[in-house]
Amino acid sequence: MSEISLKDKIVEAIKTVYDPEIPVDVYELGLIYEIEVFPVSNVNITMTLTSPSCPAAEHIPNEIKEKVQAVEEVNEVNVEITWDPPYSQDMMSEAAKLELGFM
Repeated sequence: MSEISLKDKIVEAIKTVYDPEIPVDVYELGLIYEIEVFPVSNVNITMTLTSPSCPAAEHIPNEIKEKVQAVEEVNEVNVEITWDPPYSQDMMSEAAKLELGFM
């Protein structure tokens, strides 16, 4: 049986974080742009939010940081918010679009 990679464990942790107003996790919503895992198991996550005025703007990045930090092999976690490119519904996975009735 193959071992789950650290990046896969990080993705699984991120998938437990939800936007409070949408019943789909932030990974499937397409809010995570990049996950970098460095050799010393430090993690840098680049993400966006559905809008700059998102009521959960403070909450979601902090929750992602906490959940990823809880992954056993992870050392430090940095979560960066970017607005470039701006979020659009095209970034959602097919599963998210199906869940939200866009398909």
